[in-house]
Amino acid sequence: MMTAKVWVLKKHFEGFPKTSDFELKKIELPNLKDGGKRKLLLESVFLSVDPYMRPYSRRDMKEGDIMIGTQVGRIVESKNPAFTVGDFVVARSGWRTHFISDGKDLQLLPSSWPESLPKSLALGTVGMPGLTAYFGLLEVCKMKPGETVLVNAAAGAVGSVVGQLAKIGGCKVVGCAGSDEKVAYLKDIGFDEAFNYKTVTSLDEALRKASPDGYDCFFDNVGGEFASIAINHMKRYGRIAVCGAISQYNDSVPQKGAYIQIPMIFKELRMEGFIVSRWNNRQEEGLKALLKWVVEGKVKFREQVTEGFENMPMAFIGMLKGENLGKAIVKV
Repeated sequence: MMTAKVWVLKKHFEGFPKTSDFELKKIELPNLKDGGKRKLLLESVFLSVDPYMRPYSRRDMKEGDIMIGTQVGRIVESKNPAFTVGDFVVARSGWRTHFISDGKDLQLLPSSWPESLPKSLALGTVGMPGLTAYFGLLEVCKMKPGETVLVNAAAGAVGSVVGQLAKIGGCKVVGCAGSDEKVAYLKDIGFDEAFNYKTVTSLDEALRKASPDGYDCFFDNVGGEFASIAINHMKRYGRIAVCGAISQYNDSVPQKGAYIQIPMIFKELRMEGFIVSRWNNRQEEGLKALLKWVVEGKVKFREQVTEGFENMPMAFIGMLKGENLGKAIVKV
């Protein structure tokens, strides 16, 4: 029998998550069987912490449930001929050091994955966040060469890929982030304009200065005040992809937002919310393109790696505070 460590949601978050909202437990995993669902034993190598976990925990979890999340795992024991001991997979098994699967819910890392590339990228640039950027730009924003794209939370796991894919697509890209270090990073990876939203005297003026003609596409990860101001800078027939609302996830009292109908009407804008799972049937296409661009050096990446499974809550809270540059990862 294998003993696994798991993090459970001890108490639903009220306002900003606290370490006391989580509890570390040990559970015994049963031995594998040739029949049934107990065919594979896996160990987590890298685990992801993502903004979506904050609102989804309230929607989908009960107190006492194992915290939701995705990991890169390694096959430790196999009674499934489709998987070999030592294979690496992406799984959605939550915050666990070890877990059992029948294989149906696992996604093998592509055979073309270079040995030199960190396998943790399957949780970031060549994973769900990268796919969010890919389909959000291509299918929701429908960006075209020569257009101007605005992205907030631009130095994060999704935003940093959005900007680089927009540059590959022949667009001008404006990004904003919450520190001077992050702004410098955006310039390094090819953003045309970038600014620190925490230090500008006027967000309205900063957006106007970065692109006096306005924006064709706005990839919104933040919502709140930023989105309320940015919508007034959209060009006619502009498209807004609503990917996240991290400015609102930790509010105990809902924000009272601006009214958006007038700019929506007079500029004939299109705003669409989306979840990347809509394109699960095209996942292979997206991952293949992202992996190719990373290998070619056209898409660069940064990871904020926290060592130790015991530090999962700390990494999650730090990510929600914006402490990460690039994708926030925990290495077991």
